[in-house]
Amino acid sequence: MGPLQGVKVIELQGIGPGPFCGMMLADMGATVIRVDRAGNVPAGAPAEPSLDILARGRQSIGVDLKQPEGVEAVLRLIEGADALIEGFRPGVMERLGLGPDVCLARNPRLVYGRMTGWGQEGPYAQMAGHDINYIALGGALAHIGRAGQAPLPPLNLVGDFGGGGMLLAFGIACGLVEAKASGKGQVVDAAMVDGTAILMTMFAGMMKSGAWAEERGVNLLDTGSHFYDVYETADGRYVSLGSIEPQFYAELLRLSGLGEQPDLPDQLDKRQWPAMKERVAALMKTRTMAEWCEVMEGSDVCFAPVLTMTEAAQHPHNVQRKTYVEVAGVTQPAPAPRFSRTEPAIAGPPAYPGEHTDAVLKDFGFSDSEVSALKGSGAVK
Repeated sequence: MGPLQGVKVIELQGIGPGPFCGMMLADMGATVIRVDRAGNVPAGAPAEPSLDILARGRQSIGVDLKQPEGVEAVLRLIEGADALIEGFRPGVMERLGLGPDVCLARNPRLVYGRMTGWGQEGPYAQMAGHDINYIALGGALAHIGRAGQAPLPPLNLVGDFGGGGMLLAFGIACGLVEAKASGKGQVVDAAMVDGTAILMTMFAGMMKSGAWAEERGVNLLDTGSHFYDVYETADGRYVSLGSIEPQFYAELLRLSGLGEQPDLPDQLDKRQWPAMKERVAALMKTRTMAEWCEVMEGSDVCFAPVLTMTEAAQHPHNVQRKTYVEVAGVTQPAPAPRFSRTEPAIAGPPAYPGEHTDAVLKDFGFSDSEVSALKGSGAVK
């Protein structure tokens, strides 16, 4: 029973950050109803469960939002919900007849969550985009990468997920807390460009103080320093070092053998960082990844091997903490964060579109005759 047990959320089916937000809420115990397109509903139950893990833990109803009856059915679901997630371009929900004014009129306590890349207004608001574009404009991408090389997109973690879906999940949770006190809902405008910007807050302060340069790959945390980077090992694998604090750097010097080398400069002498990086790189190549693990695991070097997703799921630390779980034969990350009393859990594998149409409608008070009429008209499937 996760901490959001009893909360009902309507999720308009989308891609990327919207589903991630729905997954976060479902993992925490909320009942999340995903409104899928009626055209995506299969003729029968698929032989194998979906591998779209972001859709795990939901119920699915197939609706044709081009039909007034379909829109009205969703509005009736909204009447009984606590929150809504939508990830369309600004204006789309309004044109469908499901904009905030309409929905809040039907349910004044509704927390109406909007997920976009650029936000609800601004010169870019109606432009298409993806994570790479949002983190570029948000001021993050320019600072990710090595000196003298092009910026390096960090998968789509910063915009879609950290600055997008997780930001919206946080916003909805905050809205739910406030609505419980005030009895009033509101709109949550979560934009990935805003989320990217707020993730860069620490660096904005460091830049103002002179502790961070705008140039890429020359700073403390962007591979500029020799003690915060990844290094290749003798077997072609990689290890990560993050020995920032003096006491941790001292451990790195001691355990790696670097401290035995002559003429070591001061740790924070940036002029020496390029030369020291070459020395550390040469040293790391003298042993395999496994050998460095034997030397440094259990110490305060701030060390870890660089693992693939498959390896991470099998690592003893993650195994002991049950960081990964298996659901319907698929190994995947477990819900996070953890709670001491209201333990979250994955409610089930991803549903296929329309799998729960009848059950959801009946749970929300639709009569058998209403369900039959909606299905007969094609408004739901």
